[in-house]
Amino acid sequence: MHSLPLFHRIAGTRVVVVGEGEMAEAKARLVERAGGVPCPETEARHAKLGFVALEDGRAAEAAALRLKRAGLLVNVADRPELCDFTLPSVLDRDPVLVAVSTGGASAGLAKHLRLRLEALLPQSLGTLAMALSDARDAIKARYATGDARRRALDEALGEGGALDPFAATDAGSVAAWLAGNRAVADSEVFEFTLTSDDPEDLTLRQARALGKADTVLHDAEVAEAILIRARADATRIVLPAEAPSDGLTVILRRV
Repeated sequence: MHSLPLFHRIAGTRVVVVGEGEMAEAKARLVERAGGVPCPETEARHAKLGFVALEDGRAAEAAALRLKRAGLLVNVADRPELCDFTLPSVLDRDPVLVAVSTGGASAGLAKHLRLRLEALLPQSLGTLAMALSDARDAIKARYATGDARRRALDEALGEGGALDPFAATDAGSVAAWLAGNRAVADSEVFEFTLTSDDPEDLTLRQARALGKADTVLHDAEVAEAILIRARADATRIVLPAEAPSDGLTVILRRV
């Protein structure tokens, strides 16, 4: 992974924008859209982020160096090698944001991937997110442990589930789910044998189980490319080992 994906809250804070013309105006609009306040380089001491949008290469490098020396993280338009951070193409379903990044390799590719996703994700996605946020206490009361909540939400948000994010939902969907949802099993074990080290060879069912797993028991030879398909906070244990008594456990074996 070439970068650490982060969403940086800038509401009410100053962000330096160095440049003129359409390129700099676009950066300023982006800052304002996120609630930030675009400011000139003279106010760099009050900022933590900076954008450089200059056509002249040497001038852009000099401006970036000045801002970095002032302690700012800097993005330089069309110069990924000078960037401390890059800008993704963003799909907005407030409060849901989906960011697509190529690490500066191709803004055009990121844009078209985002446009494909625009056609897939319904406008109601933001409504679903807010309803889940409002129901946080009720969900905790219904499912006492973090593992139980995660399993219940995995079931509800999965394809065809009561809260499938790709289906149309409204503000009452979460309440209806909580009112009628059945109990979730304390433990579940899903075991399969890999046919190769290529994650593209995983079946859809295998990939989903791996992505939801609380614990991954695996042969030592299983490729990292497969293992990173699990949640980052999932527990990994090299076989032989016993499956835990609760949570979803995926056992990976190689041929």
